[in-house]
Amino acid sequence: MILNLLGEHYDITGEAKEDVDTYLELITQITAENLDASVSVKPSQIGLDISDELFVENYQKIVAHAYEHDAFVWCDMEDATTTDITIQAFCETAKAHPWTVGQCFQSNLKRTADDLADVIDVPGKIRIVKGAYNESSTIAYTDKSAVNDAYRRDIEYLFSNRSHGVAIGSHDPEMIALAQSLASEHETEYEIQMLMGVRESAQLEMAQDGVTISQYAPYGDKWFSYFYRRVRERKENALFALRAIVRS
Repeated sequence: MILNLLGEHYDITGEAKEDVDTYLELITQITAENLDASVSVKPSQIGLDISDELFVENYQKIVAHAYEHDAFVWCDMEDATTTDITIQAFCETAKAHPWTVGQCFQSNLKRTADDLADVIDVPGKIRIVKGAYNESSTIAYTDKSAVNDAYRRDIEYLFSNRSHGVAIGSHDPEMIALAQSLASEHETEYEIQMLMGVRESAQLEMAQDGVTISQYAPYGDKWFSYFYRRVRERKENALFALRAIVRS
């Protein structure tokens, strides 16, 4: 399970610090109770809207704590304006704390194929998703079929060039089937990441077949802002966000 404390786009240092402290305690509890769980943070939740420096400082603090406790941290990817600093922080932090952190990449961004090539040997996990943000057509694929094509290419690249540390963040049966086929072909260790409450019968069926399934579980009291932002980013997000709210 991937635990994500709801919260994002803080412009007050104290709010970011409060969530950082919560993640540190959560990591301690996960280890103490020997739970099969990790945490996932958002850059704007831990200081990016305040400064790049604060984000990196808080990010590295959380990952260092996870490294000491043999835990794991995922970092979500937000809108395209945050991509450079987020990838930079991932690379630096993963090299300092190998295999303790994973980074999300979004296939709808035209730059992602190059970004994946740049990080392919970084000692951290890579989650590939289609992308939920409504970006400009100058930097992103906006047609659904074009996004799907890019997603297929990125999945194929990851499975062809990594033996482990690949995560497929998708509810799309076609893409999941592709990942399973490529994993068999390349003997790549991978996992499927799906939102809690979405296609749960399929999740259970895959788990029974030996596929590693990680449920992404947002929690906390900031549901309205979470739902509102997801719908503003893209209307197709409404159903997923609503299911998360109802099931969590």
